[in-house]
Amino acid sequence: MKSVQITDVEILSFDVMKKTLSPRMIDSHKGDYGHVLLVGGSLGFAGAICLAGKSALKTGAGLVSIATRAEHASIITMSRPELMCHGVESQTELKRLAKHCTVVAIGPGLGQAIWSQHMLEGALELKLPIVIDADGLNILSIEQRKCNQWVLTPHPGEAARLLNCKIRDVQGDRKLAIKEIQQTYGGVVVLKGAGSLIYDGSETIYQCQAGNPGMASGGMGDVLTGVIAGLIAQGHGLLEAAKLGVLIHAIAGDRAAKDGQKGMLASDLIRHIRELVNEN
Repeated sequence: MKSVQITDVEILSFDVMKKTLSPRMIDSHKGDYGHVLLVGGSLGFAGAICLAGKSALKTGAGLVSIATRAEHASIITMSRPELMCHGVESQTELKRLAKHCTVVAIGPGLGQAIWSQHMLEGALELKLPIVIDADGLNILSIEQRKCNQWVLTPHPGEAARLLNCKIRDVQGDRKLAIKEIQQTYGGVVVLKGAGSLIYDGSETIYQCQAGNPGMASGGMGDVLTGVIAGLIAQGHGLLEAAKLGVLIHAIAGDRAAKDGQKGMLASDLIRHIRELVNEN
């Protein structure tokens, strides 16, 4: 990794950040709280995009649509009927679905097949704020580009692929790694892991000290993607949504861990996410 000047680190406080979670106006309607479009769930991976969708709903997004493989659409709808799930096979269909959306999030269960690559290219052409996770990041690492309208949420393995280095290099200096990712790809970067970091290229790296080892299980990143997208849909800026989303996700994990860290599931966080977004 290249040498980058070290930046100040600020510890995030939920007591401070929850003040941005404004109560709802009595005459509001679903259109006031944004429309999330989630893209993912390649064959055999419907669970990941379903977790992201449920999390976006529980964060408070007014509407959530899912673009996935046709084989999964009815299964996801049955698991959570509030999700508007569509089988999408082309970029044209994706763009048509996105016409009235506020934010797009892509990556959970996306895979790296031709369909996956076409969906990422189509999502990047939508000119909407975008959250990219999981295989969306792995595809991005192959053909690098830069954008200031996205939030990238890599774990250390994905970060290493984005930087073409070893995981040990990322973990050996996480502040350096997140700065280099941001300088290379732009936007807001969330480097997940113990003490998750958030950085947008300014003078400050933000750190979340909540969370616990019980969150080292499949699907946790998919939940975070849905939370951040749901916050952006409701009007939070990219940096604010990333900071607040990471905090809500981590604190929800700590609340779920009261029943024990071992065996904790990503879906165990979802009811606590709803509690946290209503603490204002």
